Amino acid sequence: MICGIGVYVSACVTTLESMSETNIKNIPVTALDGSALSLADFSGPLLVVNVASKCGLTPQYAGLEEVAEKYADRGLTVVGVPCNQFMGQEPGSAEEIATFCSTTYGVTFPLLEKTDVNGDDRHPLYAELTKTEDASGEAGDVQWNFEKFVVDADGHVTTRIRPRTEPTDPVVIEAIEAVL
Repeated sequence: MICGIGVYVSACVTTLESMSETNIKNIPVTALDGSALSLADFSGPLLVVNVASKCGLTPQYAGLEEVAEKYADRGLTVVGVPCNQFMGQEPGSAEEIATFCSTTYGVTFPLLEKTDVNGDDRHPLYAELTKTEDASGEAGDVQWNFEKFVVDADGHVTTRIRPRTEPTDPVVIEAIEAVL
């Protein structure tokens, strides 16, 4: 499955040694419906993922929902962040995105407003998330849709997982379980 021609996306992760020192839960965000939201409202760890409805990786929504349901009772919250920066693969309005996610994949986890994750207009949340290195030591821009960041309950990024790694992959599960 390919999201874009000529795009190489590795399945790298970070290690705990490169953990972020910034509390991302203090960064203001906006919910998909336009209401103000604080990530600090979620007391447990987070799995933050930039998402898109028209990507070859879009079926990962099913795995994200599975992970959200499996770990909800242990405090994990999956947070989806729609982004249209990768070949225009999230063109919908907030209402269209919400409808697509709920009817196609049964998504119940929170979605933020459509957000830039790279570039000069990168949201402050992603300015912090992208400082985190993956397992090969690479930080910087998000490579593609469905890049994953595990955040501990204190708001520190512990793990960065590249897009092609499925949400239910043992690498993701181990990173989540390490912060529960």
